[in-house]
Amino acid sequence: MQEVLRKAKQAFLFGFAALLLGCASIPAGVEPSPQDPWEPFNRSVFEFNEDLDAYVLKPVVAGYRFVLPEFMREGVYNFFSNYNDIYTTLYNLLQGKPGYAFNDFMRVVVNTTMGLGGLLDIATSGGLEKHKEDWGQTLGVWGVPAGPYVVLPFFGPSNVRDTFGTVADLESDYLFRLLPDVALRNSLTGLRVVNARNTYYEAGDLLDGAAIDKYSFMRDAYIQRRAYQINEGRDDEEPQMPVYENPYE
Repeated sequence: MQEVLRKAKQAFLFGFAALLLGCASIPAGVEPSPQDPWEPFNRSVFEFNEDLDAYVLKPVVAGYRFVLPEFMREGVYNFFSNYNDIYTTLYNLLQGKPGYAFNDFMRVVVNTTMGLGGLLDIATSGGLEKHKEDWGQTLGVWGVPAGPYVVLPFFGPSNVRDTFGTVADLESDYLFRLLPDVALRNSLTGLRVVNARNTYYEAGDLLDGAAIDKYSFMRDAYIQRRAYQINEGRDDEEPQMPVYENPYE
């Protein structure tokens, strides 16, 4: 069995490498972005992610939505949201925002104790605003430049700074890396991926049906929103882009 898995992994990596070697061309009439010097490569990864989503993730999420009623999907969303609030508390402290950190810490306390371990979001209805922070955003607040735009396999839009942030997030993620029970860790990781895709299940269809260059739209939206998040909206109004928040509110 291990030999079969090893060969399957090798075949997958070979196929992915072959895909990237055939970098996609920039469509005619699309202006190149100075923040995206690796656009042909990024478009190839983007197309890989789109195919992965269309043929794997979306069918799985469709089954997930068919099997689980909405209140159970909301509970899953709230559980992982509550778990992420733990890390958001730490990131707000590292960014020098003790008020936000205290707010997020209280969200964890309230939702864990009164919300059945985080399955219910009591904190939001009680006036404790939810924030979302990560290592890439923290590095940006510390003054680390974003660097060129890059599309990561599986993870999607990013930049050089946020790529290092993603690695740091994964290395410090208890559910993803540190949970000692491998079977439980893999199950929770899979559930978290499905839950994350479920939050923008219908929004993705809207983008697919729009007469736009989806790659350019997602790139520009990502760059603008990350700048907005790091600046806390001090310089500009929030950019118009699809923001995938709680679909159950």
